[in-house]
Amino acid sequence: MHIVSSALENVPMTEQDFSVHPTPARAVAMFAAEQLGTEVDAIEEIPAGLGLRRFYRLRLREAPHSLIARVEGREDPAGRPASALPEPALEPLRSHLERHGIPVPRRLGGDAERGIELLEDCGDLTLERAVAIAPRHRAGWIRRIVDLIPRIQSVPTDLTIPAFDRHLDGALFQYKAELFIEWSLPSGLGRTANSSEAAVVREAFAWIAQVAADAPERLAHRDLQSRNLLLADPSAETRITWIDLQGAFLAPPEYDLVCLLRDSYLTTPEPEVDALLRHIAPALPDAPEAGTLRQRFDLLTLTRKGKDHARFHYAAATRGQQAELAHLPATTRMLHRAAEACAGLAPELSRLGELIHTLPETTA
Repeated sequence: MHIVSSALENVPMTEQDFSVHPTPARAVAMFAAEQLGTEVDAIEEIPAGLGLRRFYRLRLREAPHSLIARVEGREDPAGRPASALPEPALEPLRSHLERHGIPVPRRLGGDAERGIELLEDCGDLTLERAVAIAPRHRAGWIRRIVDLIPRIQSVPTDLTIPAFDRHLDGALFQYKAELFIEWSLPSGLGRTANSSEAAVVREAFAWIAQVAADAPERLAHRDLQSRNLLLADPSAETRITWIDLQGAFLAPPEYDLVCLLRDSYLTTPEPEVDALLRHIAPALPDAPEAGTLRQRFDLLTLTRKGKDHARFHYAAATRGQQAELAHLPATTRMLHRAAEACAGLAPELSRLGELIHTLPETTA
């Protein structure tokens, strides 16, 4: 067996080496071979994004010939509020969504205690990359994904699944506010935010949190963006698979729409955003009035993209992931647009908008 293009190793491996020197990649391969009863010919580490999980593609001697091993990693404590529990395991949420028509990867094996899931290999063609290859299909793909959002919001509640006891709550909004204060405001102000500027952000995010608390709660993927959507090929009617599901929680009906239509990696033109929101509003289980849906969509954009903006700065500064800074301009433009849309709703939002407009739309 060989480890191919791995960040861990790039050397041939004999069967004796495999059993005597169990590196993380070898341990995953051994586990897969035991679970599936077939030899592993090669294993390749797949580059991860902002998360700390590891992913490997395993080439097998027998069917299914290829699979993805998803391995839990150490948790970044900065990735959630101190009061929140860590993200739960992928199962049983994945199987619950699969039973109710959400296109998720099939499970081929796994062990929750060891933090390893063996999943169907759905390829590595993300929606982001597919649009670069076949831009003429972008609008159709986005429309198909939007049309599935009512389905995930209609999935039956199962209180044995942790996702149904996870909520977009005040603590999460406060966490996002603190990230934005620490990592984003200095890029606009040229210095650390003072106490009054920090208070502006906290008060505005708390105002939005109250609006969210008054909204219906529906199951949301939580990170339904172009890097978590895999296409079988770049054709119009290709299968589109939803991945990275473990963060699902209950949130206002607009949350996944914000993730998808305000994606930092793939821009959806404004006229198309407007048309999709009008299209989907009556199909959602709660059928929110169009104006209410649009208002909550813009408010959640402020907090969601504020968090994303901060996380790009955080990843660059603490993990050396400088490439993430390339997504700041698009994220900033979304924040500017949402700030303008929400400024008249409350003084708190007007003051927040003034700070957001200090953020540059370049990565100088």
